[in-house]
Amino acid sequence: MKKLILLAVAAIFSFAFENVDAAAFAKLLQQKDVVVLDVRTPQEFKEEHIKGANLIPIQVFRYLFLGGRGIRDKSVLVYCHSGNRSVKASKWLEYWGVKKVYNLRGGILEWKAAKLPLVRE
Repeated sequence: MKKLILLAVAAIFSFAFENVDAAAFAKLLQQKDVVVLDVRTPQEFKEEHIKGANLIPIQVFRYLFLGGRGIRDKSVLVYCHSGNRSVKASKWLEYWGVKKVYNLRGGILEWKAAKLPLVRE
């Protein structure tokens, strides 16, 4: 019985978001109805970010995002500096019922290494 309970809990909390590299992330950006979330700090965002990204810092993400309302049926692309904070955000999005979540593996560091464009303010 304990094993069944543990398996059920594991199934509930297992996440299937997809880690993608910078090239795949850039390709996903070209799709319609894509939402791009930057979960870094406002200062990091101001320094540079991916065009079209929406800033929602991870520190307030779960309080501001309101359960993924309005985007559950869209592809949601998430990134941060190195890929750690965006994994947390990706898990929250899946928990809230967002079906297509893509995390930029390696974060904006990988994006820059691939020499992909950034917006600087």
